[in-house]
Amino acid sequence: MRVALITGGSRGIGAAVARKLHADGCTVVIDYIHSKDRAEALAAELDGIALQADVSDPAVVCRLVDTVLEKFCQLDVLVCNAGAAWQGLTQDMTDEDYRRVMGTGLDGTFYCCRAALPQMLRQKSGKIITVSSMWGQVGGSCEAAYSAAKAGVIGLTKALAKEVAPSGITVNCIAPGVIDTDMVRSLGTEALQDLAEETPLGRLGTAEDVAECVSFLCSPAADFLTGQVIAPNGGLVI
Repeated sequence: MRVALITGGSRGIGAAVARKLHADGCTVVIDYIHSKDRAEALAAELDGIALQADVSDPAVVCRLVDTVLEKFCQLDVLVCNAGAAWQGLTQDMTDEDYRRVMGTGLDGTFYCCRAALPQMLRQKSGKIITVSSMWGQVGGSCEAAYSAAKAGVIGLTKALAKEVAPSGITVNCIAPGVIDTDMVRSLGTEALQDLAEETPLGRLGTAEDVAECVSFLCSPAADFLTGQVIAPNGGLVI
């Protein structure tokens, strides 16, 4: 049975990915930072485990991966889903908010990949899935730091895919559009309706839409796919 580690896995896209990978036959490890009750309930539902770790801290990430390996002796799938958002004018963003967005979204993705690679290299196999955003592809007004972090994730994915491909490891990226999660619902009903109307397919995406893409990239059907950006966005960015 494959072992999958999902960062930011307690809710939203991360929780949907955990459920889907469990359905695909994986043992799931759910990383969380604040939502302990949600993470532990989900882990119990899926016969997995929940571990608290702030992915912006490289030492904590190393301990996270070490714990997974101590328990399971393998790590087959890494889904780097943890992220942090901030909306507002760039000149109003504090250094603290900037570091939180970059530290979680970009630094954390790098730290997780770096920590997981030694085991995957020993195995000569592994699937790494990073999570970016459509704003990482085209940039979002009033989300400069978030867009920068997510663009960095795309660059990291492409470079790492070239580096580790000879060892049988694939690295791919998901760049979702507007997905109906708690983060997006904070925009309000009217804004969500406008976004749905702007989307060519006429609706917001669901966490399950993204999870299906992750499932595909983790499957044997995607064994010859690496360094790619898959964009479940309903046609909003083409």
